Amino acid sequence: MEGFTIVFTIFVLAAFIGFEVIAKVPPTLHTPLMSGSNAISGIILIGAIISAGSQHTWLTTVLAFIAVVLATINVVGGFMVTNRMLAMFKRKD
Repeated sequence: MEGFTIVFTIFVLAAFIGFEVIAKVPPTLHTPLMSGSNAISGIILIGAIISAGSQHTWLTTVLAFIAVVLATINVVGGFMVTNRMLAMFKRKD
């Protein structure tokens, strides 16, 4: 139970700090940050696939599968948003 408390505390602090940092980003920096977060989400996706393949317990397999689905949605959505924002800077003929 002690280990769960430590991990849960770290999770809550990371979520709070992440929200505070992202909330203060000006709109002009959103495209570069989206590209960077796509790279991070790709790394998370690889880790989730490895975790899902290890099959330690049914709970870790289910959680890893959910992580794969959410990371995939994040990566695809991020690339769509980045592509759309970059299309705004293309010259119209």
